[in-house]
Amino acid sequence: MSGHEFQSHFDDAEGGVDFSDESTLIDANGIAEMQSIADRYPHKRSALLPILHLVQSIDGRISPAGIRIAAEIVGMSEAQVSGVATFYTMYKRRPAGQHHIGVCTTTTCAVLGGDILMSCMERKLGIAEGQTTSDGKFSLERVECNAACDYAPVMMVNWEFMDNMTPEKADELIDALASGQEVHATRGATITSWKEAERVLAGFPDGRADEGPSAGDPSLHGLRVAQEHGWHAPDPADIPAPTQEESK
Repeated sequence: MSGHEFQSHFDDAEGGVDFSDESTLIDANGIAEMQSIADRYPHKRSALLPILHLVQSIDGRISPAGIRIAAEIVGMSEAQVSGVATFYTMYKRRPAGQHHIGVCTTTTCAVLGGDILMSCMERKLGIAEGQTTSDGKFSLERVECNAACDYAPVMMVNWEFMDNMTPEKADELIDALASGQEVHATRGATITSWKEAERVLAGFPDGRADEGPSAGDPSLHGLRVAQEHGWHAPDPADIPAPTQEESK
């Protein structure tokens, strides 16, 4: 992609759900699936988070219609549902892109180039963090720690890890996604789309959970060191009871 700046429709200054956009793709089947999620829980309000992920998998955002339907199904007010949807950053108040790019800039990733990666992505996509390209292909987010410090700096595509990233690798990644090439997460499944990933988060498996390695070499290094030295966790039966002072 060139350095052309796309016009963004993601208004970062607007903090709430866009109630001016009443469009929705939620149909009877979508409502039935939302109800099926609620039926998994003894208390229906416990189903709200996965239901909101399902709303995003259909509408590409938290839509007003999605809020109303979710509220009715779980027995909460629309204001309560809206409050939850605007509290968690994984719920998008404007349409996310086909591919949602997350760049970690917390301490370890920042030290190893996370902020540089973010700047490169902003230039590459022609948008700022929290925005979506006008063609709807990509959205960009600065994320807090992804719990992958041993692979820093890391990026995510539709919540799948891309490890040990460099500006050059990030540039190639965006080009591959833009051209529709098959892309594999470093330690996960083949990249599909953000909407499809959201459906999985709603609790509808796509059959790809076992794709990719379960653990990478850096994650296993500590285990190898422990095995070499004969280190192991204490036997719970041999752990002395806390003293009275320690109990206090």
